[in-house]
Amino acid sequence: MATAAVAGATYLPLFSAVLLLISPLIAASSSARAAALPTVAEQPQELLLTFKASLKDSSGALSTWSTSTPYCNWSHVTCTGAGAGDAVSVALSLQGLGLSGDISAASLCRVPGLVALSLASNGFNQTVPLQLSRCTSLVSLNLSSGAFWGPLPDQLAMLTSLTSLDLSGNDIEGQVPPGLATLQGLQVLNLGGNRLSGVLHPALFRNLTRLHFLDLSKNQFLESELPPELGEMGSLRWLFLQGSGFSGAIPQTFLQLEQLEVLDLSMNSLTGALPIGFGLKFQKLLALDLSQNGFSGPFPKEIDKCVMLQRFQVQGNEFTGDLPAGLWSLPDLRVIRAENNLFSGRLPELSTVLSRLEQVQVDNNSFSGGIPQSIGLIRTMYRFSASLNQLNGSLPDNLCDSPAMGIINVSHNSLSGPIPEFKNCKRLVSLYLSGNGLTGPIPASLGGLPVLTYIDVSSNGLTGGIPVELQNLKLALLNVSYNKLAGRVPLSLISGLPAVFLEGNPGLCGPGLPNDDCDAPLRKRQGLALAATVASFVTGVMLLALGAFAVCRRLHGSSSSSSPWKPVLFYPIKLTGEELLASFHDKNVIGRGAFGRVYLIELQDGQNVAVKRMVSSGKPAFRAVNNVMKVLAKIRHRNIAKVLGFCYSEGEVSIIYEYMQMGSLQDLICAPKFTVRWNDRLRIAIGVAQGLAYLHHDCIPRVLHRDLKSSNVLLADGFEPRITGFGIDGVIGEKAYRSSLASDLNYSCYIAPELSCTKKPTHLMDVYSFGVILLELITGKPAEQPALDDSVDIVRWVRRRINVTDGTAQILDPGISRTAEQGMQMQATLELALRCTSVMPDQRPAMDEVVRSLQLLRSPQGPPSTGIAPEP
Repeated sequence: MATAAVAGATYLPLFSAVLLLISPLIAASSSARAAALPTVAEQPQELLLTFKASLKDSSGALSTWSTSTPYCNWSHVTCTGAGAGDAVSVALSLQGLGLSGDISAASLCRVPGLVALSLASNGFNQTVPLQLSRCTSLVSLNLSSGAFWGPLPDQLAMLTSLTSLDLSGNDIEGQVPPGLATLQGLQVLNLGGNRLSGVLHPALFRNLTRLHFLDLSKNQFLESELPPELGEMGSLRWLFLQGSGFSGAIPQTFLQLEQLEVLDLSMNSLTGALPIGFGLKFQKLLALDLSQNGFSGPFPKEIDKCVMLQRFQVQGNEFTGDLPAGLWSLPDLRVIRAENNLFSGRLPELSTVLSRLEQVQVDNNSFSGGIPQSIGLIRTMYRFSASLNQLNGSLPDNLCDSPAMGIINVSHNSLSGPIPEFKNCKRLVSLYLSGNGLTGPIPASLGGLPVLTYIDVSSNGLTGGIPVELQNLKLALLNVSYNKLAGRVPLSLISGLPAVFLEGNPGLCGPGLPNDDCDAPLRKRQGLALAATVASFVTGVMLLALGAFAVCRRLHGSSSSSSPWKPVLFYPIKLTGEELLASFHDKNVIGRGAFGRVYLIELQDGQNVAVKRMVSSGKPAFRAVNNVMKVLAKIRHRNIAKVLGFCYSEGEVSIIYEYMQMGSLQDLICAPKFTVRWNDRLRIAIGVAQGLAYLHHDCIPRVLHRDLKSSNVLLADGFEPRITGFGIDGVIGEKAYRSSLASDLNYSCYIAPELSCTKKPTHLMDVYSFGVILLELITGKPAEQPALDDSVDIVRWVRRRINVTDGTAQILDPGISRTAEQGMQMQATLELALRCTSVMPDQRPAMDEVVRSLQLLRSPQGPPSTGIAPEP
C-alpha cells in the first residue's frame, strides 16, 4: 500500500510538464472563446466580487479584490492578451487558500474570457456545482482535493473546450459518465483518489484519443477489466490505474502505446501472463509498476528495449523464471523491485562503470548462486536486499564499497564463510545477515562505521566474542542471538540491549545474563548446557511423537464425517459454504496480506461482509479452529470489528468480519492526498489504542493481535476505527503463522525487531505495531517507504530526522492546518510513538498507559472520551 505514495513523489515533475503542455492552449483560446462584452451591470469586477461573496475566506486570501483596483491586478487572478484590440483571457488560481462555502458558478461563468479555474485543495464540502457547465470557455478546470462529493455530473460534458479536467482526491462516487467522451479535445483527465464504481464504458476511451495524461487510480470500487480501447489512445504518455480493482489480463492492445512514459497498474487484481512482446515498443517508458497483482509466468525479455526505463517494480506477483538479463544493463535504470515473486536463476554481474542502479530489492524469490561481485562497486548503489532466497557462497569483500551504500539485507540464505571487514562502508546504516551459515568472528571494524545503526547477525555459526568496538556505535539494534559466541559482553551493550538479542549463546557472560560469572570454569558450564540440551531434545521428541499421534487420530476420526466446507456462523447472516467459495474471485479482492486475500462479498439480503481467506500449511483441525473462533467471536468493543463466523475446509480457514464502507486506514493514508484533520487523526489513534488495550487487559482470555497494521484498521462513520485481523496465530498455528509473516516483506516494518529471536510473543510487540501506526498518522506517510529518497521504513525515517535541526518540522505532516495547541499535541504524540517503537521492549509503555496519554491530549472541544469499556 506504500507504493502509491512513492509513485506520487516520483511523478510530481510530470504535473509540471502537464501544465506546460496546456498553457499554450489556454493562451491560444483567448480570442476564440471570449464572450461578448458584458453590460455595465455585469463588469468582470462585479461578477468576480459576487463570486467572492458566496465564499468563506477565513484567511483573507482574496482581500485585495475590490472595485478600486483593476481585476487583472487582483491576487490569484491572471490576465493574458490584454493589449489593444485583444480579448482578455482570465485564469483564477485559488488552490490551497482554505476556502469553503457555496460556489456562485452562475456569476463566475459570466466572466468573459474565463479559460482556467482552480479551486483545488480547499474545503467546500459539497457536490460538484452543476452550473460550472455554463463556463463554456474553460480550457482547464481543477477541483482536486476540494472536499467535493456525490456523483460526477453528466453536465460537465458541455465543457467542450476543456483540455484539462482534474477532480482527483475527492469523494466523487458512481460511474464515470460515458458523456465525457464528447470532450474530444481533452488532454489531461485526472479522476484518481475518489469512490468511483462500476464498469468503465468503452466509448469513453474510444473517443478521447488526444489524452496525454489519464489517472483513475485509488478508485477501489471499480469493477472493470482493463478496457482494450485504452491501447488505441496513441497519444497517451502517463497512465495511472493503481489500486482501482481492475481484474483480468493486460490487453494485447496495450503494446501499441508507444508514447508511454509512465505505466502504473499496481495494487489491482490483474492476472495471467504479460502479452508477448511487452516492452518492445515502449521506447520512452521511464517508470513501470505492476506490483501487488497476480501476474504469473516469465517476464518478457523485450523489456530490455525500454532504453529509457528508470524504475522497474513488479513486486508481489507470481512471476517465474529469470529476470531478463537485458534489464540489468539498461543505461538509466535506477530501481529494481522484484521481491515476493517466484523468480529463479542467478543474479548477473553488472557493469560497474555504466550502471546507475540505486536500489535492488529481490527478497523472497528463488535466486541461487553467489552475490555478484559488482554490486558493491556500483557508485550509485544505495540498497541491496536479497533476503529469503537460495544464495550461497561467501559475502564479497567489496559488498559495500559503493560510497552510497546504506542498506544490505541478505538474511535467510545459504551464505557461508566469514563476515568481511567492510572498512569502506562509511554510509552503511543497516546490515542484516541473519539466518545463514556464516562463521568466524564479528569484525571489530564494524565499530568504526560512523552511521551504522542496525546490525542483525543472528542464527549463524559465528564464534569469538562481541567486539568492544561496537560500543562506539549509536545502535538501535544489535542482534547476535543463536550463534556460538563466547566471552564477556561489553557492559554498555548489556544495559542497552534486550536479553533476547543475546540468547542462544551459552558461552556469553556478564551481569544480568544467565551466565553472569565470567570467571567460572567453562567446562562445567558446557557440561550442564549439553545435558540440558540433550534432555530438552529427548523430551521434545517424545512430545512431538505424542502430539503427532494425537493429531493423526483426530484427523482420521473426523475425515469421514467432515463435509468439504463447514460454515459456522455466530450471527444471523445468510451464507453457505458453497456461496462463499463461489465468491472467491479476483474482482471481489479488496486487500492482500501475509495470510491470504480479503474479499468483499454481498450476501443474499444485500449485506456486505469482508472475508479473509487463509490457506495454511499447518492444516489446523476443525475442532481447534472452532474453539479459537468462539473466543474471538465473543469479543465486544466499539473499536473492534465483529467476527461474524468462519468457514472451514481441510487446510483452509475463511474468517467472516463485518465490513466498513470507508475502507481501511491504509487506504486513507495511501490516497493521493491524505487531508484528514488532526482532531480526526487523534480520534483514530485513541480508538485503535482503546481496542488494543481491551484485547490486552480487559478481554477474557486476553488476546494478542500480532498483525496490527493500518490495513487492519477499518473506519466507520466519523472516523471511528475498528480493529480487525486479530487472533490469526491461534487459528493457523504458531509455525504456519511465523512462516507466513516472514514471507511478507511489505509489512515487516510493523513487526517488533525482537520477534525473530524470541519464541514467546508479548503484548509489547503489539505496542510496537501501534507506534508505527501513530507515526503514519503524525507524518501522513505510509509505513513501508515514507519517502522516495529514503528507502527505509517509517521508524527509521523518523529517527534519522528527530535529532536534526528543525527535524520535528520535517516529520509533522505539513498538510495539516493546525492551531498552536494542536501542534503541541502532535509533538507529544510523536514522543509517545517513539516510546512505543523503542527497540528495547521494556522501554515501551503498556496499552492502557498509551490510552491515558492520548486521552489527555484530546482538546476540550473534541468529542468526549469513550474509555476502554466493552461494547454493550
